[in-house]
Amino acid sequence: MTRQMTGAKMVVQALKDQGVDTVFGYPGGAVLPIYDEVFQQNDIRHILVRHEQGAVHAAEGYARSTGKPGVVLVTSGPGATNAVTGLTDALMDSIPIIVLTGQVPTFMIGSDAFQEADTVGITRPCTKHNWLVKDTARLSSIIHEAFHVATSGRPGPVLVDIPKDVQFASSQYQGIPKVATSHYQPQVKGDMEMIEHLVEAIEMAERPVFYTGGGVINSGPAASQLLREIVEATGFPITSTLMGLGAYPASGKNWLGMLGMHGLYEANMVMHGCDLMINIGARFDDRITGRLDAFSPHSRKAHIDIDPSSINKVIKTDFPVVGDVAHVLEDVLNLWKARGRKVNREAIGRWWKQIEEWKKIDCLKYKPSEGAIRPQHALARLEALTKDRDRYICTEVGQHQMWAAQYLGFEDPNRWMTSGGLGTMGYGTPASIGVQVAHPDALVINVAGEASWLMNMQEMGTAVQYRLPVKQFILNNERLGMVRQWQELLHGERYSQSWSEALPDFVKLAEAFGAKGILCKDPADLDDAIMEMLDYDGPVIFDCLVEKHENCFPMIPSGAPHNKMLLGDASTKGAIGAKGAVMV
Repeated sequence: MTRQMTGAKMVVQALKDQGVDTVFGYPGGAVLPIYDEVFQQNDIRHILVRHEQGAVHAAEGYARSTGKPGVVLVTSGPGATNAVTGLTDALMDSIPIIVLTGQVPTFMIGSDAFQEADTVGITRPCTKHNWLVKDTARLSSIIHEAFHVATSGRPGPVLVDIPKDVQFASSQYQGIPKVATSHYQPQVKGDMEMIEHLVEAIEMAERPVFYTGGGVINSGPAASQLLREIVEATGFPITSTLMGLGAYPASGKNWLGMLGMHGLYEANMVMHGCDLMINIGARFDDRITGRLDAFSPHSRKAHIDIDPSSINKVIKTDFPVVGDVAHVLEDVLNLWKARGRKVNREAIGRWWKQIEEWKKIDCLKYKPSEGAIRPQHALARLEALTKDRDRYICTEVGQHQMWAAQYLGFEDPNRWMTSGGLGTMGYGTPASIGVQVAHPDALVINVAGEASWLMNMQEMGTAVQYRLPVKQFILNNERLGMVRQWQELLHGERYSQSWSEALPDFVKLAEAFGAKGILCKDPADLDDAIMEMLDYDGPVIFDCLVEKHENCFPMIPSGAPHNKMLLGDASTKGAIGAKGAVMV
């Protein structure tokens, strides 16, 4: 059914038709007609952020935790350019985001008008697709198309740039059924001949491993369920990238933990020594592969991914399968069952005995806290006190992010929100707000470092305004921890600009925002302080003072293969190598 309406009203109507219930945004002159329409309805909730970067990260948190696309509304010029970091973050991590930007009137484009920027040109490299709408008659269909592109195939961010005169003008609104999306229909079913070759390899493998990524989670709940079924049925070990945590439960008997630069010893050793690697929904990121010519040198490699451009892009694979993870895993399982559920049980038994030997290294072991709180201990206690709750975890970026991935366990998908590919400091606080908006009754914790947290701390104002009880758990070492660690290990302990001499009092800062502040610096007080944070029914900034020079191990040094790791000196084997570490 078509109706006559203004472009501004079309935007709101299109969002309603797409099932949008929340928009994160910040008003400005070029989007005031749209904001006027937002004011005159009650179906869509608008969350006023304090910065446009925060709006996109909040939408990412919303999208990542719900599986639905996040929506952002910002103005032209600086409003759009402030969104660029969030767009790039979403592109790298395949998060479906629709960003609607205002633009100067069409007759002023190119005249350097007030708050004009070439938004489409600027965002072309950091979106899956973008549009400049010059005709109101096309506006509604383009918005519907934007949702289709953002959520189909490999998800990602899209942007629709809407000049102000297009918002004022009237035309016929086009509903979803009239939108043609046939030009973009990504392949979801895998090639059955290649799947048959993969099943044959599964039957013969002696040292197999499943290597999973965020694509499993993006594919939806069915993909995670099928993954768990195939792992249980085959008995193969499984590891994951940072983005894939939760697709397979951390308590699962076949779980090896995260792999990669700061992955677990056993996971990295399995990747180095396997004879069949099955990559499901990961993209062979450099944080995982390390030195390419030494990456998993003895294995045949399978790669299941919906994005054909990811296949053979970094690592040459023997069994490339383009398709949606859920569809492909279903076909793999069905064919494997039909062929008799065969695996090489004897060889896999020997493989597991070797894995159990690697696990004895106890690579996450750390020395007990003496005086200062060790960050590993802080996260181990956070895990123990929250693991049975309805919990969502966000992080900033740095050492604390890696410790969170190592010491916090995730039983389900969509419970772990972090910036993987871009590594965006300042991501966690607004992301936690987006998660809390989507799950108002859940426990949402942002694990942060004080340096990252300060980058978007203004969003605490958003948390207080909307009564969002997000918990900001800051591991405060008064350092740019990961930068300092690299400077210690790789740059002769020359600590160039990796600390701040003017940090705020986080308790007073929390109170200034209208939140609760908690300071903890004694290991003996840690449990009680965490419980105080959990029991408070509003937003909290928890300032946990931790050991200033603790390093994050395991660590694969730059240019080293997976079997050459630095471990913390509390681990059980190896000779002392780099300062405070064991080389194995």
